[in-house]
Amino acid sequence: MTAKTKTRSASRAGTRYLELIRRFPLRPLRSEPELDEAIEIVNGLIDRDKLASDEEDYLDVLGDLIRKYETEHHPMPPVSDTDMLRFLIESRQVTLSKVAEETRVAVSTISEVLAGKRTLNRRHIEAFAKYFHVETSVFMSSGPATLAKGKP
Repeated sequence: MTAKTKTRSASRAGTRYLELIRRFPLRPLRSEPELDEAIEIVNGLIDRDKLASDEEDYLDVLGDLIRKYETEHHPMPPVSDTDMLRFLIESRQVTLSKVAEETRVAVSTISEVLAGKRTLNRRHIEAFAKYFHVETSVFMSSGPATLAKGKP
């Protein structure tokens, strides 16, 4: 690589990005201490009010490396639709009536889902995802087979 190529590459990457790379190179994480250090860097970046675009790029890639390591070494068991809905309701500290009113899903339907007597259909999933500001996939722990077929 010539000096001119290095200069172009450095200016494209950004000075702050290269500083972050020197501090903690972006490569696969191989140990718990490396994971801890990566998380510390991520926390330091996300605690800041505004990030430069090169810092956002670094954060994005480091986040992917952390996710990959944790998925391989600390897999999370799937959570049922019922447990996810219960968790979201409890963490938002809302009543079933409030959820029903905002999602236009009947209180009785929500109660039956929470009791395990009913499964979520596509409309329920979309309404809950919108209300709780989550991806619809959080309600699809067992894949599309958990959806009630033929119900709007």
